[in-house]
Amino acid sequence: MRSSTSSSPLPCLDALKAQAKRLRLSLAARGTEMSHSRALEAIAEQYGFRDWNTLHAAVGNRPALDPYQLGARVRGYYLGQPFEAKLLGVQALTAREGHYRLTLDLDEPVDVVTFESFSAFRKRVHCTIDGSGRTAAKTSDGRPHVELLW
Repeated sequence: MRSSTSSSPLPCLDALKAQAKRLRLSLAARGTEMSHSRALEAIAEQYGFRDWNTLHAAVGNRPALDPYQLGARVRGYYLGQPFEAKLLGVQALTAREGHYRLTLDLDEPVDVVTFESFSAFRKRVHCTIDGSGRTAAKTSDGRPHVELLW
């Protein structure tokens, strides 16, 4: 049973369900099948709860505290080019409410150079976004460096 003195906050319900889904996909990729309910039970055990129902009750149906969660999938535009990525880092900026420092791991590298005779591909991107999911930094044509789509 989870200790009542545990200081680490629990993820929201959606994040816990996403963890269970990732667990099932990871095991399936290795040839091991797991039911959705068993995956939920395994996640509950990882957090020190005896079963999913107990974890669910502890978490409740509260919304995520931050719109961005570690490991979440995002998509949008980087330097005007479409991307899909995994969030490797999320930091809420306390000095600028509604702003986040993100580290994105792009599924496919993006060429950051517009010259035909030269290329430079970037797979990991660090950015600071506002509440609309856009960076304040812009390209020479006025487009935000990063634009996340909802």
